[in-house]
Amino acid sequence: MPEQNKPFVVTDRRKFTMDGELRPDADPSPEKEERTAPPAEPVAAASTQAASASESPLEPEMPPAPTAEQNDQAKRAYEMTADRLDTAIRSANPGMDHPPAMSFDQLVQSVYMTSIMQLGGTTQEGQQPQVDILGARQSIDMLSVLEEKTKGNLSPEETRLLDSALFELRMAFLEVTQALARSAATKAPGGVGRPGPAGPSIVR
Repeated sequence: MPEQNKPFVVTDRRKFTMDGELRPDADPSPEKEERTAPPAEPVAAASTQAASASESPLEPEMPPAPTAEQNDQAKRAYEMTADRLDTAIRSANPGMDHPPAMSFDQLVQSVYMTSIMQLGGTTQEGQQPQVDILGARQSIDMLSVLEEKTKGNLSPEETRLLDSALFELRMAFLEVTQALARSAATKAPGGVGRPGPAGPSIVR
């Protein structure tokens, strides 16, 4: 038979009739799913990466502390270099005394003088004091930390020196902050009071 004369055959592949009953001539083999589920491995890998990222520390770890031998070597090298520096300074300045060794008293006095300078206490007469109020606060707090950390480990003289320095600095800090507040109130629009001498100005 010529190819164009072949009969056109329609095959009904439905499994159920219009009434919902199984057709007697239906193919009993299950239909193959055309769509396949996506592989689970990429999802699992992504979950693993996210978990490892969340477990990673946000802050870098502190470096290990130096060993006792490393500390000793650094101390010896520092002392030798400091001695050479002192020798060079004395040779350039004949008659100059050897600088005194650092002590607790010198440490307290150094921070005390720094605080006084930051509060404008070394300003010459007739000049407007320049106040580093934040720096002064940090210096006073530094002595407070020193007081806390050395409690019970100081001689009576050292304790008296530290207590006196802190008392004087705290009182000076209050006096300067009150002067700054009065100066700001006078300069503000509508401020009351006669103009007086220039008060302290804040450096930062």
